[in-house]
Amino acid sequence: MTRRRTPRNSVIRLTTGHAARTLNHPYTRREPVLALDFGATSVLVTTSGPVTVEDLKFARQLAREAHRFARSLERSFYGLPDGKGVAA
Repeated sequence: MTRRRTPRNSVIRLTTGHAARTLNHPYTRREPVLALDFGATSVLVTTSGPVTVEDLKFARQLAREAHRFARSLERSFYGLPDGKGVAA
């Protein structure tokens, strides 16, 4: 990821669990919406108008970082990178 240009004003921590899920809403006549649901809290990711190159770059970055996050979780869950054993 690139370095942040502005400092964070606040941080919201949303943790996964049995109520956490993600949904893609690919509407045909408007911009798509990615919903990240955490029980009673939902985060909706969409564009502010017609899709731009910057929107596409952000979506690809989001997918790339989500993939890296999943791989990190797999390593933590399964233990070693070769998949032997569960991490203690």
